[in-house]
This record gives sequence, C-alpha cells and structure tokens, in this order.
Amino acid sequence: MKTIKKGDFVEIDFVGRVKDSGAIFDLTKRDVAEKEKIANKSADYSPRIVCVGNNDVVKGLDKYLEDKEIGKKYIVDLSAEDAFGKKNAKLIKMMPLSIFKKQKMNPFPGLQVNIDGMYGTIRTVSGGRVLVDFNHPLSGKEVNYEIEIKKIINDDGEKISGIINGLIGKDIKCEVKNGVANVEWDIPKEFQKTISERILKLVKTVKKMEFKKPAEKKENKNKK
Repeated sequence: MKTIKKGDFVEIDFVGRVKDSGAIFDLTKRDVAEKEKIANKSADYSPRIVCVGNNDVVKGLDKYLEDKEIGKKYIVDLSAEDAFGKKNAKLIKMMPLSIFKKQKMNPFPGLQVNIDGMYGTIRTVSGGRVLVDFNHPLSGKEVNYEIEIKKIINDDGEKISGIINGLIGKDIKCEVKNGVANVEWDIPKEFQKTISERILKLVKTVKKMEFKKPAEKKENKNKK
C-alpha cells in the first residue's frame, strides 16, 4: 500500500471538531453537515486537495499525514499548539469606543471585526472601552480530526486547481501541456507573480503560468 510523503498532493475528506465540546468548526462532508443540522446551501463540501508539508492545513495535521496510507481513515487529536496555537495575551487589546464609532460600528460581545487588517472578536464593551481578542477564534483549543485519505493527485492541472481552491475557495479550470499551465482565472496582474511563484515552487514539472479570462458562455441563438 502506497504511503504519503512530504510534497505529495492528496485528496482528503475530514471533519474537524473542538475536542471539549464536540462542535464542528470545519468539514468537507455534506452528509455530516446535514446530520448535524449545520449544512449551508452555498458551502462547498467536496474533498480538499492539499500539498503535504506546505501548511495547507494546521501544522499538527500536516505532519500527521506523512507516512499514512491511501484509502485509510484516521482519527487524530491535536493540542492547541499543534492546531490553531496557544492564546497570546499580547493579542488581546483594550481599545477606545471612539474607534468603532468613527467607522459607524456598534460593537457588542461576539462581533467579528477588522481593525487595520487584523481580524478579531469583541469580548467586552464597557465604560467607553472595547476589549478585542485578535487571537484565532480556536486558539487555546484542543481539536480532533476524522480524516479519510482518498487518493494521491498526480495530474498537474488538478494540483494547481487544488492550490487555488485552497487560497480562494473556488474551483478554477486549469490545463497543463508541455510544462505550461493555462489557468482560466481573471486575476489582477499585480497578483499573478505571487501566485505563479507559489505554484511553480510546489508543482515542479510546471515551468510557466499563463492566466486568461474564463471563456464566456455563448448565448443560445435560438432563444427568443
């Protein structure tokens, strides 16, 4: 049975839960989402493609995938440090209420906010001051993953589509021929270099990236 090594692209299904409560925070399986009554009609529940050793998943899970067998199911418990990190007291900040008022925001506990590019959660609002926690919402939490390793991805086009899906959560069509990857993605030119460098580093048989706008669907000429 083939085992996974660092640098392999694999397709996985998983269900991630907070260990102490059993609450699901991420999953790829629609049937589980429906059973738990948390299904979202607009969510993509298809298996995810990850490059092992590339931090496409939390570091503990990334490391755990190495040497595992294709087609097998696994259950792994991860410490907070190996999942979303320990709680960092320096990322919990007291801020004046005026900052939020200037942005026409009415802060309340639990509200997710973006302050100068930093995402946080409001913990308390009192006396003209707001306590904001900029830690990851799951920092300090032990988690549990149920994983099914479905297959290794060998097709370069699938690898690239998987990388892009992991970045933007959207399926992008890609075909590779003679070391050139043609990607149907209307991405701004200023971001093409960064994305290309990431892909070329991971998919070593691809030597060049070309981006083009997705082909527009032709209107039905018989339509009245």
